Amino acid sequence: MAIADVTVIPIGTETASVSQYVAAVQKILKGYEAEGKIKFQLTPMNTLIEGELPDLFEVIQAIHESPFEKGIQRVATNIRIDDRRDKKSTMESKLKSVNAHQG
Repeated sequence: MAIADVTVIPIGTETASVSQYVAAVQKILKGYEAEGKIKFQLTPMNTLIEGELPDLFEVIQAIHESPFEKGIQRVATNIRIDDRRDKKSTMESKLKSVNAHQG
């Protein structure tokens, strides 16, 4: 199980707001989540996606394409992947581990 930190940045929008593009990405992610392929969490600055690595790459490609489908001509997508293979790691387990060290 891998966890990806993904930020899709549409470049050349009409206004400074990108919330409509973020909402479109979230809709795509909900579809993948309904299929049982991923879990995801929206944060104020990015989206965290948990799943098997091949599924993550499929999902990331789909959400990268989303702004193009809305007429944007340039998209920058930042991706950071944590792929731990010595034990199962989830978003929830990572948070529990940190919280346990805090007391």
